[in-house]
Amino acid sequence: MDKLPTYSESPPVDLPRLARWRLKHRMASIALTLCFISVASLLLSLSQLAFLGKQSVQLPLHAEQILQKCYMLHAKPGPPSNFHQRTESDRFVQGTHATLIRNASIWTGDQEITQGDILLDKGIIKFVGHASPSMFNKFKDLVTLDAGGSWVTPGIVDLHSHLGVDSAPYLSGAGDTNSLKGPILPWLRSLDGLNTHDDAYRLSISGGVTTANVLPGSANAIGGQAFVIKLRPTAERSPSSMLLEPPYTLNGTYVDPTLPPRWRQMKHACGENPSRVYGNTRMDTFWAFRQAYDTARQIKEQQDAYCTRALAGEWEDLGEFPDNLQWEALVDVLRGRVKVHTHCYETVDLDDFVRLTNEFQFPIAAFHHAHETYLVPGTLKQAYGQTPAAALFATNARYKREAYRGSEFAPRILAENGIDVVMKSDHPVLNSRFLLYEAQQAYLYGLPANLALASVTSTPARIMGQDHRIGFVREGYDADLVVWDSHPLALGTTPQQVWIDGIPQLSEPAVASKPVSFQQAPRAPNFDLEAAAAIKYEGLPPLMPKKAKDLVVFANVSSIYVPDGVGGVMSVADMGERGVVALRKGVVQCWGAAACASEFASQDVEWINLEGGSIAPGLISYGSPLGLDEIQGESSTHDGTVFDPLTGSIPSILAGSELIKASDGLQFAGRDTLLAYRAGVTAGVTAPSSGGLIAGLSTAFSTGAAHKLEDGAVIQDVAALHVQIGHSKRGPSVSTQIAALRNILLGDKSSTTLAEVAKGTIPLVVQVQNADIIASLIELKKEIRTRTGTDIQLTISGAAEAHLLAKELGEAGVGVILTPSRPFPNVWESKRILPGPPLTNESAITTLVAHGVTVGIGIAEQWSARNTRFDIAWAALESFDRISKEQALALASVNLEKLLGVKPSGALGDLVVTRGGTVLDSEAKVVGIISARRGIVDLI
Repeated sequence: MDKLPTYSESPPVDLPRLARWRLKHRMASIALTLCFISVASLLLSLSQLAFLGKQSVQLPLHAEQILQKCYMLHAKPGPPSNFHQRTESDRFVQGTHATLIRNASIWTGDQEITQGDILLDKGIIKFVGHASPSMFNKFKDLVTLDAGGSWVTPGIVDLHSHLGVDSAPYLSGAGDTNSLKGPILPWLRSLDGLNTHDDAYRLSISGGVTTANVLPGSANAIGGQAFVIKLRPTAERSPSSMLLEPPYTLNGTYVDPTLPPRWRQMKHACGENPSRVYGNTRMDTFWAFRQAYDTARQIKEQQDAYCTRALAGEWEDLGEFPDNLQWEALVDVLRGRVKVHTHCYETVDLDDFVRLTNEFQFPIAAFHHAHETYLVPGTLKQAYGQTPAAALFATNARYKREAYRGSEFAPRILAENGIDVVMKSDHPVLNSRFLLYEAQQAYLYGLPANLALASVTSTPARIMGQDHRIGFVREGYDADLVVWDSHPLALGTTPQQVWIDGIPQLSEPAVASKPVSFQQAPRAPNFDLEAAAAIKYEGLPPLMPKKAKDLVVFANVSSIYVPDGVGGVMSVADMGERGVVALRKGVVQCWGAAACASEFASQDVEWINLEGGSIAPGLISYGSPLGLDEIQGESSTHDGTVFDPLTGSIPSILAGSELIKASDGLQFAGRDTLLAYRAGVTAGVTAPSSGGLIAGLSTAFSTGAAHKLEDGAVIQDVAALHVQIGHSKRGPSVSTQIAALRNILLGDKSSTTLAEVAKGTIPLVVQVQNADIIASLIELKKEIRTRTGTDIQLTISGAAEAHLLAKELGEAGVGVILTPSRPFPNVWESKRILPGPPLTNESAITTLVAHGVTVGIGIAEQWSARNTRFDIAWAALESFDRISKEQALALASVNLEKLLGVKPSGALGDLVVTRGGTVLDSEAKVVGIISARRGIVDLI
């Protein structure tokens, strides 16, 4: 659907059938209660009879309660047997109108319904199917929404989140993710630190997230108990009011004996995190696990022995039930009543933990992060009781050693081995607003469509034990739904509306028009060979491309985009699917109709069919330490951090020397670098890493080069001067930082490079998020022009709040690199973001472009360089047609060249070749890189 849904109201009526359902539900509950009381009384009577003929023993006053407790020790968690007879949700808010969604394309959680209707009432789904016009005409104040064929799915369920405990923006007063009081802390509860003022709730809801499992962090082997929440605001405004089916004992000790217990959740972690925090080895961590579980086992055995005597009527000297508040949750793990979520990456840790489950006989719900699970699915199947799920990132990997073998093909491979796959956010590690994007990527790399959608809806609901009420579009389930503006597996799909407990969450949703083709799932490219290689090489398949022959002809080319020579990108050919492009040593010889390549027919030519593909400018990555770091968490694998002149820590040997150059520390052929190259990112612009004011001089390099001395490996030795300004509890004040920058630009120019920056020859790139600091920099630029007559080239990077000064930036000629392109208020300085659809019509990109600002996009972490083509495509899709394909390509190519001082390559610029679509299309696959600069065509 290309327009907003329409709403109408129907006349009122009552529903006698609902009243009958309520009566039936009450009668069933009463019958079950009477049945259990009878059983407990019988047990008590039998225990009394056991003492006939023996010396009289005084029964405890609470004997019946003891017997009930003992009986319930073996009860398995789950909903009451009559749960789906309910006519009203326990989370229903009085005054919420019933809603009828008509003409929807429905994905129910396990299947598609081509088109149908859904009724939401009393906080639950009352009807799914094809409704007759008169079925609901008796509802009072019925709100009707015509979906117009738009897709409706269950609300997104995040199995691994730190919403509310790792709050946005981050402030030290609300950092409640981890306790550092010891590696074993099963008695802690994430609920006790849940911040209801986290800015991310609203953002995550706008991405369709309705439910999240809020876990403690991974600093500890056992971090504590997790709690499932619904994200919507409540009238009570309390953390407790957000909970979904918490344990009955949460606010007291009385438990209705007729009800089975509810599932509990607990966080475990193994590997590098607890080792790093406590200075332990893996051996220490697993001994801590074994000690903890041995303690819990002893308590469990004492309880079982106690209950054996109580149920046999042996009350003499029985004493009190052996409870232990500190360890009771871990005892419940051994009773199979807790969903254990284990942060675990590597094979050694997975194997260790599987052995732990068999030693102490408890099941695991899921391994989280689980970067090597796809290499050892058989190990997972050896876990006690059941095979755990794998909760994964799509492409986020290699940030530490235990994540180094992570693969984008893990979801597919695990599914092929019968392992449940969940895609999760680990919010705020990934912004859970875009959790569906993780499922989309998993699908593109081979996870079947139904499993990809299930990985963020029905599968996580089942893994956390809530699939009786969430994760599906079914009658009797919670009214948590999302209607999308395109197919949920299409890139950039955005909610038109989100319901939680039947309550609409978006007051005035901004919905961009999407192409009609986006109402179908994109065709996933074929990655069979790559997936097989991931297994063959144990997660480290060769990534260097294959060199093509000197003479290459690309056939069935549908379109060509190239730099226009004046700072933009233009389309030079729209050839349907019959065009050809001929190249010799990376230089275009001709393009157009098939006849243009006829002169090469008798030569040694490599012909490549693009199947309607495209050729476009190579993309540029900026903002991360790409090319300087290999494994972020391993200092021996990266260039390191430069000295900060404002702290006086510069060694005398460097005093008075030129600025630090990133080109001196370049590392080629890293895995993130080559993965980016294989995804169409042909160049990186990287500045030295710094924790202070001056970072140094950036360099532009080829991401496909094998080493620095290879022809064309270093594109430009020096690109721009990079500084960063912001609030820091350790560094000098912002005003001190700006004063220092003023002195650098207006003072003694003993450095040749600084003189060129002051003259406007080399750009000054300032990493800054806050609008007030940006305003001071605009004033500084004006001051320098007034005092020297020169206009410096100023680029703002980061720029989360730059949209607030779009007009002023445009007038001052200041460019902006948004890093990342989809903003998140992770710190106070970036609190005032412009989130874009569906919360706002404008995004930061469209706002800045509308005021004449040259805009580029960047990334924060190097693993995401490979996704640059999706980032620019997304920017165009949510722009309400204000960003063309050509402008989208410019965001990560020619615009970045201008903003970062990289001289335009012209005819020598790299080009990226895609099969089955353009580089902006998610269903297209990058198959080649054309580099006239390096005189080659690389085949991917």
